[in-house]
Amino acid sequence: MYVDPTGPAVDQLRAYEAAGQTADATLIRKIADRPVAAWFADETTDPAVRARALVTAASAAGQMPVLTLYRIPQRDCGSHSGGGATTAAEYEAWVASIAAAIAGHRAIVIVEPDSVAQAVQGCLNNTERTQRYAMLGKAIDTLAANPLLRVYLDGGNPSWITDTARMGEALKKAGVQRADGFALNVANFETTASNLKYGTKLSAHLNNAHFVVDTSRNGNGPARKTNHDGHWCNPAGRALGDVPTLHTGHKLADAYLWIKRPGESDGPCGAGAPAAGQWYPQYALDLARN
Repeated sequence: MYVDPTGPAVDQLRAYEAAGQTADATLIRKIADRPVAAWFADETTDPAVRARALVTAASAAGQMPVLTLYRIPQRDCGSHSGGGATTAAEYEAWVASIAAAIAGHRAIVIVEPDSVAQAVQGCLNNTERTQRYAMLGKAIDTLAANPLLRVYLDGGNPSWITDTARMGEALKKAGVQRADGFALNVANFETTASNLKYGTKLSAHLNNAHFVVDTSRNGNGPARKTNHDGHWCNPAGRALGDVPTLHTGHKLADAYLWIKRPGESDGPCGAGAPAAGQWYPQYALDLARN
């Protein structure tokens, strides 16, 4: 998988090396040298240009990138990662522009973290829920038109929608059967073992669909539930998890991926934490150290 030679982890590594902070540089290299997903969300620059540059660089390196699409309307129910497109038409055009930009290239694409789980248990009314499923299904169809892509629709995590039959029905309504499978644990901390167990149960409701697991920060499992934010938003004591690989040894798990970019904040929760998606140097060091 593609290792991007740029980005905040690389910048921090170079700064530590320049300052002679050898121990910190060694720690942060555990992130900088790994393949992590490129997120496409609310950027002000043309996402198609960035997507094309990404897949072109990956192809030249003989590697496959991971892209995460994260711009569904009413994203994150207006919480720390709120935002997204304002209309279905805007969203569909955005997806189509990225799909066209990466045509002819291999990539793994993760479709809309949290979107299905929040439709099951979140802020949407019945009409909005139906509209969301339709948008997700169209996004899958647009992406799947490129046979070189491996497309996975986000399916939450083991501690969210615990009823796998209920989650399976929602994923079907969103078109998962036309994707390569589903993704689990994006930006969460549930253990790999827990995700494999949950994924296997969920797959049984989806004609044995395959799945991928975000292992970027699950090395120590989840934090104890002291409060809502403390469980998922930059919780202390977490660690990097299984390194990204396409060889999991599990018959249904296609890959362990670092979808959430370790070291980027979940939101302005906790002392000194920046906005969601912003680089959080101390948290990056703690993940690597742990």
